[in-house]
Amino acid sequence: MGRQLITFQLSDQVLGIDIMAIREIRAWAPATPLPNVPDYVRGVVNLRGSVLPILDLRHRLGWGETDPTARHVIIVVQIGEQMQGIIVDAVNDIVTVSPDAMQPLPDMGDSVASNFLDGLATIDERLILVLSLERLVDGVPSVAALAQE
Repeated sequence: MGRQLITFQLSDQVLGIDIMAIREIRAWAPATPLPNVPDYVRGVVNLRGSVLPILDLRHRLGWGETDPTARHVIIVVQIGEQMQGIIVDAVNDIVTVSPDAMQPLPDMGDSVASNFLDGLATIDERLILVLSLERLVDGVPSVAALAQE
């Protein structure tokens, strides 16, 4: 049995997140900026009465900033006890990755993105960068900390 991933686009890159972490996929809604948060935290949105931090994934990976439009999407993920929203360009599909299709990352030097990736998967000649959500949110303020700002 393989691992199921939701794949999505950031520019011309295809990335994947473990499907078990996905809580919902929402249309872009402007985030309310907060002071004193890392620059990749775009702010927060109200998700049915809960405060949801929104991360600019492109910025977090060191690939520039996202200029969100109505075509962008927020993927809501659960990481431990914390819910986070991640801005992506578009959601593609669900794929099943067999264990032998997963490959370790090549040595990419001091690449910021390599700090947040679990590995690479090859599906139908497509290369998918598999995100490590735990490392992605390492250092992101909790909702409680954001609410106190």
